[in-house]
Amino acid sequence: MGYDAFVFDNDGVLTRPTDRGVLVEAIRAAFDEVGVAEPTNHEVETLLGPDVDSLRTVATDRELEPETLWAARERAAVEAQLEELRKGRKRPYEDVTALERLEEPTAIVSNNQHETIGNILDHCSLAPFDVWYGREPTLEGVQRKKPEPYYLERAIDDLGAENPIYVGDSRVDVAAADALGIDAAFVRRDHRRGYDLPTEPTYEIDSLAELRELPR
Repeated sequence: MGYDAFVFDNDGVLTRPTDRGVLVEAIRAAFDEVGVAEPTNHEVETLLGPDVDSLRTVATDRELEPETLWAARERAAVEAQLEELRKGRKRPYEDVTALERLEEPTAIVSNNQHETIGNILDHCSLAPFDVWYGREPTLEGVQRKKPEPYYLERAIDDLGAENPIYVGDSRVDVAAADALGIDAAFVRRDHRRGYDLPTEPTYEIDSLAELRELPR
């Protein structure tokens, strides 16, 4: 049985990852917004990709509400990435044109903010997607990000797919697919050279053009 839907991660798969330095500066700006003028490197690193417990620890140490700190962080990250899109520094990979030849339904499921994915669709020339999900800018959104399969499962349900494949570029993408018992294709972009996977994906590809060669 061939795949009846293709679901894609975004950063590192459809568009180039946001420069790490841009996100670091956004997080420092968020700390400043809530009254922390000089966050430590550890605090900044924690907010790059926290779980709820680590976020709560940072907020408590600074006598802040976790929700307040996280909301500031998310606003800053959305705005910083929107500026990157406007200036053309965050842009699609050339091989995204291969998606135009897919006849099956498509979706995006990303750990980036839902608003950021919307901005990407507004600013980048991508084939239309039937469904797209990014992370909610809340503590619940943090809990639901991959490797949790929450948003992936929602997208698959929305598509009504019975045999989808998830296309990603990270360990958490493969883990989310495994959690739902679906196949995964790992795209080994340049930024993933030498990147180890604890579990083997169903396929490893170098280009999205190779998706046309998968069972259908």
